[in-house]
Amino acid sequence: MEKIRILRVGDGAYNLGPKTSSNRAAIHYAYRRKTGTMNLDSGVCSRARLARDARFDGKFFIGVLTTKIYCRPICRARTSKESNVRYFPSAAAAAEAGFRPCLRCRPECSPGTPAWAGTQNTISRALRLISETGLEDGGVDSLAEQLGMGARHLRRLFLRHLGATTSSVAQTRRLHFAKKLIDETTLPMTQIAFAAGFGSVRRFNAAIRNVYHRTPTQIRGLAQKMFRQPENQYLFQLNFRPPYDWKRMLEFFAVYATPGVEVAEGEYFRRSISLNENRGYFEVSLDASRNALRIQVQIGEPRSLFFIIERIRAMLDLDADWPTIARTLGADPALAAHISSHPGLRVPGCWNGFELATRAILGQRIGTERANALVGRMVRAFGQPFSPANGLTHLFPTPEALANAGLESIGLTRPQAAAIRGLARAVRNGFISFERVADSDAFLTRLSEVPGIGESAAQWVVMRALREPDAFPSADRDLARVLALGSSSAFEQRSQAWRPWRAYAAIYLWTFTGEIRACGSPSAPSARKKGPEEKNALHPRVQVAVR
Repeated sequence: MEKIRILRVGDGAYNLGPKTSSNRAAIHYAYRRKTGTMNLDSGVCSRARLARDARFDGKFFIGVLTTKIYCRPICRARTSKESNVRYFPSAAAAAEAGFRPCLRCRPECSPGTPAWAGTQNTISRALRLISETGLEDGGVDSLAEQLGMGARHLRRLFLRHLGATTSSVAQTRRLHFAKKLIDETTLPMTQIAFAAGFGSVRRFNAAIRNVYHRTPTQIRGLAQKMFRQPENQYLFQLNFRPPYDWKRMLEFFAVYATPGVEVAEGEYFRRSISLNENRGYFEVSLDASRNALRIQVQIGEPRSLFFIIERIRAMLDLDADWPTIARTLGADPALAAHISSHPGLRVPGCWNGFELATRAILGQRIGTERANALVGRMVRAFGQPFSPANGLTHLFPTPEALANAGLESIGLTRPQAAAIRGLARAVRNGFISFERVADSDAFLTRLSEVPGIGESAAQWVVMRALREPDAFPSADRDLARVLALGSSSAFEQRSQAWRPWRAYAAIYLWTFTGEIRACGSPSAPSARKKGPEEKNALHPRVQVAVR
């Protein structure tokens, strides 16, 4: 890390505090030109900065020494001299080095930290847990315990790969979300303070003034004027690194939409949600001109907004680093043509892990249409009626509602009904939890122990519900046959070349099954084109599991 020297006031220290407050001491940083300890190549960063390349947005941040401001690579401000800039792997690292966020390019709007940051996915899992809890339950010590390591070692990993401590990363996320609420909503400052997780208005005001050198009211005065939205409705722009194949993502959700709970029509996707007893819905559409998705949320309690937005971001896989993924998968002859012709395919996540696993049980031996019909009956019979928007009629049934439900009465077979009740009881009793999961292997083991959930379906659920970029359904024999592989062990071995992006390889194999088979594979002795009936029968066990 950079050496830090504390200067006493009066020794010529530069006053970094806002005009409305004073600092007892200022911090002087002895910057280094090299950023290798934080996995940054200064030459690549420089070229991306000069080109304002959107593919690098969120992958690093630029600190300008003359203004003490940090920016995104796409910032349209006047280009600074190379000698006057420093590069940081995260916004938190730039903030810890004494830089404040740019009000023009708004670093809070950049895509999230890519999943490649860290060693053996430790950092990725830690960031996912922070997005789910915001370090509110037990702080850094509890997070480290969930990850199976000491707090000091976790802190070292964060400093090495993100350039900032764990608590600083969480604090920067809260500040950035508060800034988005100030700029993009008309919420009162008191509600913004609690929605961003500050706990008190005083702490919120102090944090904003310390970082932005302005009061929250002054920041709102500089922002573009927002049209007042209906009560309890909020609009957000969530940026992504291009390319992003929104069309195929939308098509995927349309095929596997839960009737009454989800709707994909035209250019929009919407679904009903319930979070901490607060009911609402969200709607997503593409804003191609800004490399962003437009999110409309309706919820009665604004304190839930932070976790709703974080979950939507994960569900839509907005933080993926496509160029890095493409370099790895494009080296495989079976995938190369499709990586080139259809870039930006993401792994569709889910809003509700329990809902996904329930559908996986139903979709193991029947077609998609039949499974959708059964899920629709289940929603109407056991879900709570709720009609906040067009096409949405219910909330998905809770584990408590299904634990002892008479599912046979709506057409489920006895094995299906027993499996769903067993899953619901396991979730209700805490044996299985789809949130705050640090060990995906242990979770997969517990999920596979539920009678009625096959290994392949469980692997697809882990891949989509936990959003692990390297999760892989090696037990899916239908997917293995796409590459003419006859066993799960051979499929697992073949997948090693795709690490750590095997989940994306699985989605490409699933999406382009017919084309890959028709073109043949180096590992396949023969290939033939698949007919319509065979294509519809693809993955009889996981057609609904992947939804």
